[in-house]
Amino acid sequence: MNDTAATPRDRRLSTLRRGLLTLPILALLTLASCSQQTVDQFKRIGLPEPASDRAPYIHNLWIGTWIAGGVVGVGMWALIIWASLRYKTRHNDMPKQNRYNLPMEIFYTIAPFVVIGVLFYYTILAQNNVQAKVKDPDVIVDVVGQKWAWTFNYKSADNPAVGADVWEAGTINQPTDLYLPVNKSVRFNLFSPDVIHSFWIPSFYQKLDVVPGRRNGFDATPTKEGVFAGKCAELCGTYHSTMIFNVHIVSQQQYDAYLKTLKDKGQTGEAKGASGANAPVPVSKEGSR
Repeated sequence: MNDTAATPRDRRLSTLRRGLLTLPILALLTLASCSQQTVDQFKRIGLPEPASDRAPYIHNLWIGTWIAGGVVGVGMWALIIWASLRYKTRHNDMPKQNRYNLPMEIFYTIAPFVVIGVLFYYTILAQNNVQAKVKDPDVIVDVVGQKWAWTFNYKSADNPAVGADVWEAGTINQPTDLYLPVNKSVRFNLFSPDVIHSFWIPSFYQKLDVVPGRRNGFDATPTKEGVFAGKCAELCGTYHSTMIFNVHIVSQQQYDAYLKTLKDKGQTGEAKGASGANAPVPVSKEGSR
């Protein structure tokens, strides 16, 4: 059918089809011009690079939710555009009014329940996998979140390379670092002496509240060496923004060597929170302490 014989409705539908076919081509051209790192970031839809064995469960749930949302969204827009083009008129007469449409009402009542039920099912599966505990973890770290810094207690008395429990504490002006051995299961026991904090390592794709009077905890196995960000994900007070730390995922030898340096500094036993962590170190106008 040529353009002269085509009706206005046919021309509108033809234009719509060409537009829909052009979108995937533009998307492919855009991805082709990006670096591999940017492409990987697009594939994760904003999530950071995963660094633990529990991250894939959250990643798959995240991607699946976006796919489900995209299907629903595209379907709705397609119906809206189709109805607009199909029933478009060039007069101002009131269209025929229907009191109800039983099949349609049944559909838009049942469909949301189906979507929510499926998402709920896969959320429970992901939650159970993420919260599963290891019977005998290789490393135990007691994490203390206090106003406004972190303290890490490494339960390493049974580690022959260290031979003692050691700790490291941060302050408002000097955040501390967390060291973990790669491919070793870690149990984080969380404790707070003051207010609610939230222990979050974004690359692990999981976080957990640190609640006064309650010991929370979770297990994870670091899977990638490197330095990753950690922070408090709960607005905990004046200096909440200082509750940051770096997570160093290293080899077992480097991990043991780091714990030995803490032992050599006399930081043995258990620390419930660094002394002076509740008050910032005075800073002069020149910036020196």
